Amino acid sequence: MAFVAIYTVGRLKHPYDHSASPDFFSVGNDVFRQATKSGHMVDAFSSDGISLPKENTKGDGDPVLTLTVWKNLESLYRFTYSGHHKQALRDRSKWMESYKDKHLSYVVWWTEKLSHVSWEEAFKRYDYYIQNGASSTAFDFKHAFDEYGEAILIK
Repeated sequence: MAFVAIYTVGRLKHPYDHSASPDFFSVGNDVFRQATKSGHMVDAFSSDGISLPKENTKGDGDPVLTLTVWKNLESLYRFTYSGHHKQALRDRSKWMESYKDKHLSYVVWWTEKLSHVSWEEAFKRYDYYIQNGASSTAFDFKHAFDEYGEAILIK
């Protein structure tokens, strides 16, 4: 059975200890609890102690990274655009820096084994997408692929 991994990357407008940041983290905790309760998230990776690629160290605010694994693409998509996460996406401009240039905020890929998912792999997939665009190796929801490498439309 294949799993789907998603790596997200953004940058807070303010440092972690700024008075505006606790609201972001409170909402983030609500989102994470909803993901856990969904029964579709398989794993979540802590970003504590990881070495960030140089593109993640540019900018004024602190970086916010997530790496999670889901049972399937459809459940990840439904979660992303519903409930607490949908509201957080609507409110993201309150907390997250906007980017002058086009910014890839996430990348998705299929994996056969949970042991193949790591921060290093996430950074590689992100870089691959930036260099090559969407493919079965790394994609987004607008340019999605199924676990067999076939292009699909997610609704």
